[in-house]
Amino acid sequence: MIAHLFNAPLGESETAVGVGTVGSSEAIMLAGLAFKRKWQNKRRAEGKPCDKPNIVTGANVQVCWEKFANYFEVELKEVKLREGYYVMDPVKAVELVDENTICVAAILGSTLNGEFEDVKLLNDLLLEKNKQTGWDTPIHVDAASGGFIAPFLYPELEWDFRLPLVKSINVSGHKYGLVYAGIGWVIWRSKEDLPEELIFHINYLGADQPTFTLNFSKGSSQVIAQYYQLIRLGYEGYQNVMENCRDNALVLKRGLEKTGRFNIVSKDNGVPVVAFSLKENSQYNEFDVSDMLRSFQWIVPAYTMPPDAQHVTVLRVVVREDFSCTLAERLVDDITKVLHKLDTLPAKLSVNMISSYQKGKNGTVVKKTTLETQREITNAWKKFVMDRKTKVIC
Repeated sequence: MIAHLFNAPLGESETAVGVGTVGSSEAIMLAGLAFKRKWQNKRRAEGKPCDKPNIVTGANVQVCWEKFANYFEVELKEVKLREGYYVMDPVKAVELVDENTICVAAILGSTLNGEFEDVKLLNDLLLEKNKQTGWDTPIHVDAASGGFIAPFLYPELEWDFRLPLVKSINVSGHKYGLVYAGIGWVIWRSKEDLPEELIFHINYLGADQPTFTLNFSKGSSQVIAQYYQLIRLGYEGYQNVMENCRDNALVLKRGLEKTGRFNIVSKDNGVPVVAFSLKENSQYNEFDVSDMLRSFQWIVPAYTMPPDAQHVTVLRVVVREDFSCTLAERLVDDITKVLHKLDTLPAKLSVNMISSYQKGKNGTVVKKTTLETQREITNAWKKFVMDRKTKVIC
């Protein structure tokens, strides 16, 4: 069912294969292992060295890609980001590809801002490079977030098995697949894309059972729940849920824009995520906003972008099926209240705002210790708080 959703060629001569996993992290590691083993087999057959595999990704990849590269000894070649462009640049990605590249990983729904990477352009550029070099570098699509969104909201978008170089796709059932945590899926275009030696066969449970997993013993409840949701909701049901998520994300985005205080760094076409940053952060920053929102019972993470856009800090709200239009409006109201509260506070006291030097004996200038500087900052804040308390009228 999921292979069909991703437009896998399901003819008589081609049969997609896949496996259920514990989230997309395991799915990505299994896909990476398949790419590495297939590349190694080809290099050995050609009599070439196969000890330096690499994988090309954007710097915006989820940490599980770094885990895969570390655990399975694959060099991770990252395309750096830049301000205003927070996904992998396909042109730069293809430039990093060499004969040791086991695959290029594209993200359909960046964790940072929900944006879809241009898999179609990546496919076209890589096809041309493969033609010129004689290589056959493939593509894996990390659709952990976007795999259950794009088929319903953007059915004409070419990102899946309609593109010839896309050999495998992973998706998280516990994100927009509408299942509780602990289920992911990885689909291979055909049996030829999953080396047979990676699959183990057991028969001590009563019949031959092929298995390709890192986590063997696990419950079946999430698999049953995924099947139930697909059967119960069907295409139209999923489409209605995703349209509702997108519409509520737009309500939140427009509400934030009306405040005039934020830059929106997410895109309308992508995962229903609203990522935004302060236009003016000299008095307080996004981390302060995130921290104060907790007093209104909201957990809105703030984080810095990866290299080379690490100077950009954003707040992010992921809109799921239970995040209603009313909640979106309430969040905008609470963010507005937080901004008004922060506006009344003094500019943040930092070590740079407190003199690092003091007069010593005989009028000499002596550098303060770190402890002395910290005490001065603490005392300044205590004075500010006490002054505010004395002004309260009971």
